Amino acid sequence: MTLNISPDDVCWAQAETISDTWLLQFLAIDILRPIADFILQHNRGNATEFAILRTGSYNISLRLQYEPHGATVIRFPQPGAVLFPEEKVIHEVSVMRFLTDQTTIPVPFILHSGTKQESPLALSPFILMEYLEHETKLYDALNTPGLPREQRGVLDPDITQEKLERLYAPMADVLLQLSLPALPRIGSLSQRDDFTWEVTRRPLSMNMNELVRLGCLPRSQLPSIDTTFPTASAYVQSLADFTYAAPVEFCHAPPGWLLIERPEEWAGGIEAWSRVFEARLQTSLRVMRECEDREIQRGRFYEGQRLSGPMEKSWESGDFWVMYALRNSFAFDLVYWLEIDERFFGDSGRGADRAWEKRVGLLSEKERREMELLVTMKMAERGSRPLVWDADEYTWAFQRKLDRRRDGDGGGKDEVGGGGTGADGMDSR
Repeated sequence: MTLNISPDDVCWAQAETISDTWLLQFLAIDILRPIADFILQHNRGNATEFAILRTGSYNISLRLQYEPHGATVIRFPQPGAVLFPEEKVIHEVSVMRFLTDQTTIPVPFILHSGTKQESPLALSPFILMEYLEHETKLYDALNTPGLPREQRGVLDPDITQEKLERLYAPMADVLLQLSLPALPRIGSLSQRDDFTWEVTRRPLSMNMNELVRLGCLPRSQLPSIDTTFPTASAYVQSLADFTYAAPVEFCHAPPGWLLIERPEEWAGGIEAWSRVFEARLQTSLRVMRECEDREIQRGRFYEGQRLSGPMEKSWESGDFWVMYALRNSFAFDLVYWLEIDERFFGDSGRGADRAWEKRVGLLSEKERREMELLVTMKMAERGSRPLVWDADEYTWAFQRKLDRRRDGDGGGKDEVGGGGTGADGMDSR
């Protein structure tokens, strides 16, 4: 029995094709020029250069630079990668404004945001924001030097303790500030007025997006859009990052990004990941305690708001793994059998890869019948490989455009490609 849960490769291939092809259009001058003009409508200035700033897994960002200084960024979620684009943008804008209002965390000032129909060339929902100048990214500073960009990052094994503490320190401050806001329910934020924030919609997590995108989960199986949760247990029972007000238990779990690489992807396995993580966690906790001490001395925090203690307890108790499994469905089996099962049900005497044989006895007869039916159905589907994919309307719209191109009915401005000089006076690199 393999403990890894693999995404549906048919869904994955379809999603990647749509996303990758959609991105190609940003090489065309007749796409870039209207975007630059749109930015200048909302933030005028002496523009000197317009370029793709970054293409990530879920978004593409383009930056317009001004003379003598300053820049504006526009960011679009990618069809095929983001299956809740309008909802995602609305929630991200709310969270960014909430952080500006409630914390001192540096957050870009939002100039404008809108729907696909309101975006230049109706490309995608968008956020238009000021660019925060910085020398490097934390990811790049922590990553192993020389790794190819397309390869997953791994914390530099030769990083010095001094450098690690220097990099972890600002993140300790960010985590502390994120732990302070208290909201009455779990879900996504809405701003009622300049001073009032409410939780009014479902939590939209990255895991929800991936279950629909790569697991072919029907949208109808997710909480309805106006669903919020009163308690952590209610949220967990629903099996419900992009952005939302999460249970405090999530906040108390140590950050899984300390090693950059996920535990389920670690070359030596979860046990090897845990050994390295624990050593780096001690560095992170030490830096966080120093940050807590300073903030308490300044009167900004009090003892009961310390985060280092709950994080250490989460790791030592194993709660970290419960929170991790809840937020990462494709890693659930691996994490559950290696890190969670024995804690709650004792030693199975059969090892992690066969413990399920004993645990099946804990299920009711009805549950066992349903499990057998599901397995039978999934085995039958392996032969036919039907694509049952509940993507969003924008993703399907771009898929139909690709289909027309393949049938020879595309043409015109729908075609991708091109390049050349940007808007007047600007380099469009």
